[in-house]
Amino acid sequence: MPPVTHPPREDTGERGLRLDAVRNQERIVAAAAAAFAELGAEATLDEVARRAGVGVATVYRRFGNRDQLLRAVVEHVLAVEVEPVAEVETDDPWRDLAATLEASVAAVAGHRKVVALAHATGGLDVDVVDRYLRRLDRLLVRARAAGLVRPELEPRDVAMSVVMVLATVRDGHRAGDWRRYLALLLDGMRPAAAPLPAARGTRPSD
Repeated sequence: MPPVTHPPREDTGERGLRLDAVRNQERIVAAAAAAFAELGAEATLDEVARRAGVGVATVYRRFGNRDQLLRAVVEHVLAVEVEPVAEVETDDPWRDLAATLEASVAAVAGHRKVVALAHATGGLDVDVVDRYLRRLDRLLVRARAAGLVRPELEPRDVAMSVVMVLATVRDGHRAGDWRRYLALLLDGMRPAAAPLPAARGTRPSD
């Protein structure tokens, strides 16, 4: 996980206390990401507190339980590793879409145990997923308007492509293979003579 930068402490009053609380929260999230990645479901809040250098009561006060901490880790990964890429709009909508999908798969590949544990425990917040899908939709609309992707392509098609690539991200698989499969799927998103089969619940285009 990328290092967390901290603003300089300006005073020792109320503002200083707030900054300390922010620092503690950032340390806890970073420590949790490392603990979950290494230990998976065996990671406890006591272990997270030890790695963060805070009391376990501080962890409970900030996050309540392990599931909430998992959500915070997933949100942090999304905010740090995916959203900054998704927010970039260049004069090449195709490049913007491809870069976001690559960042998405890379983030999950780098934190696969964390994401798998969050999924298994219901720690993938619906709001986080919806926010991600809205970003994909915006990128897809731009690429479609520029004629750079299939006109019938939908956001869920793009999201499912990410899921398919993630099937190759597992222990024992050759590192970096997912880039090969992502390239194949991206190529399939390009305009083609034959349209995609209609998705269930929709009518074929005229």
